[in-house]
Amino acid sequence: MSIFSNVLSEEQFLCSVCLDVFTEPVSIPCGHNFCKACISEYWNSSVLCQCPLCKDTFNRRPDLKTNTTLRDLSQRDAEREIAGSVEVFTALVRSIERSQAELIEVVEEKQKAAERQAEGLIEELEQEITELLRRGTELDYVHQNSPSPIKGWSEISVHRDLHVGTVRKALSQLEEMLHNEMEKLCNAELKMIRQWSVNVTLDPDTAHPKLIVSEDRKQVSYGDIRQNIPDNPKRFECYLSVLGKEGFSSGRFYFEVQVRGKIEWEVGVARESIIRKGPTAVSPEGGLWALYMNRNKYIAKDTPHMHLFLSQKPQKVGVFVDYEEGQISFYDVENRSHIYSFTGCTFTEKLYPFLNPCNNSEGPNTAPLVISPVNHTD
Repeated sequence: MSIFSNVLSEEQFLCSVCLDVFTEPVSIPCGHNFCKACISEYWNSSVLCQCPLCKDTFNRRPDLKTNTTLRDLSQRDAEREIAGSVEVFTALVRSIERSQAELIEVVEEKQKAAERQAEGLIEELEQEITELLRRGTELDYVHQNSPSPIKGWSEISVHRDLHVGTVRKALSQLEEMLHNEMEKLCNAELKMIRQWSVNVTLDPDTAHPKLIVSEDRKQVSYGDIRQNIPDNPKRFECYLSVLGKEGFSSGRFYFEVQVRGKIEWEVGVARESIIRKGPTAVSPEGGLWALYMNRNKYIAKDTPHMHLFLSQKPQKVGVFVDYEEGQISFYDVENRSHIYSFTGCTFTEKLYPFLNPCNNSEGPNTAPLVISPVNHTD
C-alpha cells in the first residue's frame, strides 16, 4: 500500500467523466480508468465507441474489467476520511463534556461557599436579635450609647458577583476551546475538499473591456481604460467581470483566489446563462453566487444579502462547489476558517468560476485577483 500511496496522486482516484472518486472503477484497452456507470453511459450516448480522454476508437465495445487496485486505494481513502472526521467530532464532544463537568463543579463549589457565608450571617443576625429582645425597653439607649454598636446589616451582602465572574470565566474558556476545535474541524474540512481542486484559467472572451487578463490567464485586474476589443455574446458589457474558461455541470470542484492588496473584490461562481449585456442580477436568482468585500465590509450575495462579520481579513479565498448537493461554500484559506455557504441550491446548467476585481472608485484597487495553485501539503 505504501508504494501505491507514493506513486499515485489524488487526481488518479478521480473519474474524468463525473469528476468524483471512482465508483466501481474499470479499465479500458487504452489504459484509462473510469467509473463503470460513467463509461457505460458515455458509450450509450455516443455513436463511436471511444475513450473520453485520449479519443482512441474501438471497433467493438470492450469488456469492462474492474480495476481492483483503484477500487481498493479509493475504499481505503474513504475509510481514512471517515475515521478522521469521527476522530475530530469525538474530540470536540469530549472537550465539551469535560468543560461542562468542570463548569458544573466550579458553580457548585461557589454555590456552597455562598450558602455557608449566608448561614454564618444569619446565625450572627439571630444572636443580635436575641440581644435586642432581651434589652427590650432599653433599645434606644443601647443603640445610641452602647460601647459595642449594633452591626449595620444594610451593609452586609453575599458577593454573588464572584459567582457570576466565575461562570463568565468558564464560559470564556469554553468559547476559546470551541473556537480551537472548530479551527481543527475546518482545517480537516479544507484538507478534504482540496482533493476536488481544478485547474482554473480565465476566458478573455468573457472579460469586460476595462479588465486586463494576464497572458497565462491566471490574473485579472482593472485597467481603467476601455480596450478596443471585439464584442461577442459571451463578453460582460456592464459588470466588471470575467468567467473561467471551463464550466462544470456535475460533481464537485474547488479553486482558490488570492485577494491580497485589494480594497474591493467579488469572487464566486456563475451559471452559463447569467446576463452579460445588461445589468447583471447579483443574486442566486440571477445566476450568481458570490462573496463581496468593500473596505472590510463583507457580503454574501444571497437572497436577501447577508452581512458577514469576519475576525480576520482574508488574503486568499477558497471556493467549493458540490453540484449535486446544491452547495457553494467559501473559506478563508490562510486562517483555516469557513466564511459562508449557499445551501439548498438547484443547478440545471454549467457553472463557471466568476471574478470581479472591481474599479478604483473606493480608492487604489489595481492589485489583481489571482487564481492560486492549491497546496495539498498544508
